[in-house]
Amino acid sequence: MTVDLSAARWFKSTYSETSGQCVEVAFLEGGAVGVRDSKNADGPALVFTAVQWHAFTAGVRDGVI
Repeated sequence: MTVDLSAARWFKSTYSETSGQCVEVAFLEGGAVGVRDSKNADGPALVFTAVQWHAFTAGVRDGVI
């Protein structure tokens, strides 16, 4: 999936540590979700569909992932 991330509004979790070892997330058009390394903002990003993101976050919340 190719997505233009130039206008993405990236954010870190409020639970993130101040050490800078975090990921950033951006909610994109069409329900997609971008994820990138906060230390490498110009580096690559992963893009997930809304269904994939929901499955991932549910797995984290339920302790499966």
